[in-house]
Amino acid sequence: MIDVLVVGAGPAGLAIAAALCDLGLRVAVLAPVAPGGAWPNTYGVWVDELADSALQPLLGQRWTDCVVCAGGRSFDLGREYGLFDNARLQAHLLHRCERANMTWHQGTAQRVYHAPDASHLVTSAGETITARVVIDASGHAAALVQRPAPQRVAHQVAFGIVGTFTAPPVRAGQLVLMDFRYDHLPGDAKAAQPTFLYAMHLGGERYFVEETSLASKPPMHFEVLEQRLYRRLAARGVTVRTIEHTEHCLFPMNLPLPYLDQPILAYGGAASMVHPASGYQVGAALRLAPRLAAALAQVAGQPNAGPVALAGAGWEALWPSAAVRNRNLYELGLHSLLNFNAAELDEFFGAFFQLPYPAWTGYLSNTLTTPQIVRDMVGLFIKAPNPIRAGLVRSALREPALLTTIVSGQ
Repeated sequence: MIDVLVVGAGPAGLAIAAALCDLGLRVAVLAPVAPGGAWPNTYGVWVDELADSALQPLLGQRWTDCVVCAGGRSFDLGREYGLFDNARLQAHLLHRCERANMTWHQGTAQRVYHAPDASHLVTSAGETITARVVIDASGHAAALVQRPAPQRVAHQVAFGIVGTFTAPPVRAGQLVLMDFRYDHLPGDAKAAQPTFLYAMHLGGERYFVEETSLASKPPMHFEVLEQRLYRRLAARGVTVRTIEHTEHCLFPMNLPLPYLDQPILAYGGAASMVHPASGYQVGAALRLAPRLAAALAQVAGQPNAGPVALAGAGWEALWPSAAVRNRNLYELGLHSLLNFNAAELDEFFGAFFQLPYPAWTGYLSNTLTTPQIVRDMVGLFIKAPNPIRAGLVRSALREPALLTTIVSGQ
């Protein structure tokens, strides 16, 4: 019998499968397609988040000229950013799995039932796969893991283009993490729903430009984002010459945490690991996989440990009480952003990037302790203009349940 069955073979699924294989556990992966299927989206990461030096060569692009345009200013971030070469990252993770003789099953999960000593997963084709514990890493629409019914979920939505342009949309060698300028919007632009430009030079004449809604409820339509992207470019005298690839991203920012007492684990988007402050997840999935694998390996050494014991250890490693409290703080911040229009969000981030370097970097990377998050939220409140302060207070008062969980530590 295998120790762990991982459902899903995206970056998060392969990251945890590889980490488990590294520790000698018997692992299987269930995915709809054969290994090596292309990942369609781009995955960015701050280079300093890749503590494992073996991952840094898997970056296809790196930028040291990284800026944010907000609050009428351009901020030189002084932090290196990278974009994964998907094929290289996937090959690296698959190699670690294959050298441990990981088993691959092609299909989709239909249901799972649990016995004291093992979990039994039934695929849509009727195959039954037995493992000591199952990890659902099939994304935010995961079918196996249980969670409270989603309410007031905000989505990040983006429309992007890889291609060539009649003029450079950003300067050569540059990455624009966020450009909140809204002067290209028609009518009462200040009251418009906020979006920002995420853009980078890919070398030669190739650029990636993406119009992004950081968080909206209901989610913005791709057509609106596409129109805004073209309008933004046109306002700067830029038109699209050729399109190599278009990207459509849509995912929840604040999906409720799964129930942490169920005898099945989740990872990646299925485990609500998307950072509510930024929408990033892949860097965390790569960083936290060894910790989760180590917790499972320790319990797997006990011969009678079944799904309840293994999943319990996994949930504690993935979502200890401090991490849950931090997530509640980030979610409180997210709800504040949902109430800002384009002008207000521009001013908000103009204040945010004036915070000390360790504060804003740690906030975006989700590496701060609870006291540090609170300190930095207070610091941001002090720096923000009065209308933004008032908006933050109003938003906090609208979220009494979140405030209660933060104060109580639950």
